[in-house]
This record gives sequence, C-alpha cells and structure tokens, in this order.
Amino acid sequence: MEYRSLGRTGMQVSPLCLGAMMFGAWGEPDHDTSIKIIHKALDAGVNFIDTADVYSQGESEIIVGKALANGKRDEVILATKFHGQMGVPADAPMGTKGDPNSQGNSRRWIIREVENSLRRLGTDWIDLYQVHRPSPDTDVEETLSALTDLQRQGKIRAFGSSTFPAHEIVEAQWVAERRGLSRFVTEQPPYSMLVRGIEADLLPVAEQYGLGVLPWSPLAGGWLSGKYRKGQDVPGSTRAQRLPQRYDLSRPENQAKLEAADAFGKLADDVGIPLVQLAIAFVMQHPAVTSPIIGPRTMEHLESQLGAVDVHLTTDILDRIDEIVPPGQSFSRADAGYVPPALTDPFARRRRTA
Repeated sequence: MEYRSLGRTGMQVSPLCLGAMMFGAWGEPDHDTSIKIIHKALDAGVNFIDTADVYSQGESEIIVGKALANGKRDEVILATKFHGQMGVPADAPMGTKGDPNSQGNSRRWIIREVENSLRRLGTDWIDLYQVHRPSPDTDVEETLSALTDLQRQGKIRAFGSSTFPAHEIVEAQWVAERRGLSRFVTEQPPYSMLVRGIEADLLPVAEQYGLGVLPWSPLAGGWLSGKYRKGQDVPGSTRAQRLPQRYDLSRPENQAKLEAADAFGKLADDVGIPLVQLAIAFVMQHPAVTSPIIGPRTMEHLESQLGAVDVHLTTDILDRIDEIVPPGQSFSRADAGYVPPALTDPFARRRRTA
C-alpha cells in the first residue's frame, strides 16, 4: 500500500482506515471473530484503526484493545472519539438519555473519558483523539484547551473533529491560533457517491488548513453495497431500524437515493468494477481525502473492500458518476450525520410572540 500523511502530523497512514463501529453489540458480537477481521486487515497492510467510545458503549474499544495486544499496538495508528452519550445499554434506541455529564465536549468529560478509553483500549496513548460531533453548549476554546493539555501530557498525540460544519472548523482554527492552543489536524466527515455535500465547502476548507480528511461511510450506510437495486427486496438491518429517516423508502429523498444507487450499480457493471470498490475508490480519488474509513462486519465484507486500493477510476468514469449525482449534492440532511439546532429547534428560527 502507498501510505499517506495524516494531515500535517507526520504520521503515515494506510490509504484505507479500518473502522471498528461494527465490532460488538452493534454488529459482530463475537470478539474472536472481530479480532480475526482486524488481524486480517493488518496483514493486508492497513495500519490505521478508528473506533469510538460510544460504539457498542465501549465494547468496540475493548475488542480493538484485545486485537492490538501482544506487540501489535506500536505498529498501528490508533484513533478513537468522544462526545456521545455513555452509560446507557448498547441496544438502547438512538437518543436515549443518560447522565447529562457523561457526554459532550466539556473539559470535565474529556478528562474523564480519555482515561476510560485508554483503559478499554489497553494502551498508554491515543494517536488521534477526535470530537465526535459539535456541542453548541460548549465553547470550542474549552474543548481545545482540554485536548491541548492531554497532548502535552502525552496521553494523546494529536486531535481532530468529526462531522463538523465547515464554519465551525474555521472557528476552531482561529481560536487555536488566538489562544496559543493546539489545533484540530483532521476532520472525519460523511462522504460517498450519494452524499457529496462536503465537496462544496468542507473539503476546500480542509485543504486550505492542511487537515487530514477521514471520510466515514463511503458505502453510504450500505446503499452502495450492491444490495439496494430497483426491483429487489430492500434488505433489513438494525441500522435501518435505528435511522429510519435515512432508509425509509416512503420518503421521497430515499426513493431518489434508490434510483441513484441503482444507476451506480449499472455503471459498476458496465465498467467491470465491483460497486463496493467503485464507491470506495471514488472517495479515495478526491485530492483532499487522506484515508476513507471502511466498516466491515464480516471477513467477506473486509475482503471485498480491500481491493479498492488497486482500483483506478478514469476521467470518463468520474464524469459518469457526476452525471448520476452532481458534485456537492446530497439527497437528505439526515445523511450529513449532524443537524444543527438551528434546524431542529423551531424557536431558533421564530420570533416569540405573545
């Protein structure tokens, strides 16, 4: 594999990042099977693993820690994230509330949760510690200050953001410079042939500030797996049950995604490239992208995705992709992974009247 620089950190990472979201209760519950998948990825040249505290409520981190025991830890760039609600059952519905102080981007939670992640991962340091989502009720200076302290203590090597709007990334860069703090060096956004909204602003901003970009869901949450084709039964999944706004075909935007996914399937057949590899290779092709995150649940998933590193997309293929979904277009706000309070709270857009 041809390794790439992780932003301006000096760390060299593989062109694919192994995401551990599906290891544990959210996907593959058997730890030994999950560990075998991780080891297979490492043997194939992957040296970059991404997880998060909230994935299966810490179980994913525990599995990754087991997989990296016995001398493998030093060879891996290890990333995890904080922000999500901890202390609730792993099978609880999305949005389940727990202790309000066991989540978020406050100094109090960051300092506490990094210790929990280090313990679960079985390591003394985290290479890349990421803020999983913005937190409108916490000043970004507080978040950057806490992360800078952890970096100076050696508990983390670098830190970044995930699913931040472009303007908040710019604000964080300015705050870091004004206050003499370390800055975000990576961003982890959603990006795929079906979800291209970040091409309009976030990716140019990332290039401007030299950020590494680690796109999640290059298969658009399974829409580009080949299973979503017109005339076929739509597969059921726990993810579809948790996120009906992204999969319910009674919604017009999801019907439009099905049309586009079917068109991409036909394109893949025409050019002789498996749709999974076409989708991942498309994300890798953007000059701002460092390493897309693949999230296999099975060994078969992993093997089908690894081949994307050897796929070259010609200008003609890329032009045909643009014809199906134009640059900068996304079908639904839900696919962005984060909807700001200005859209979720009606009173953020309405003057109060008597």
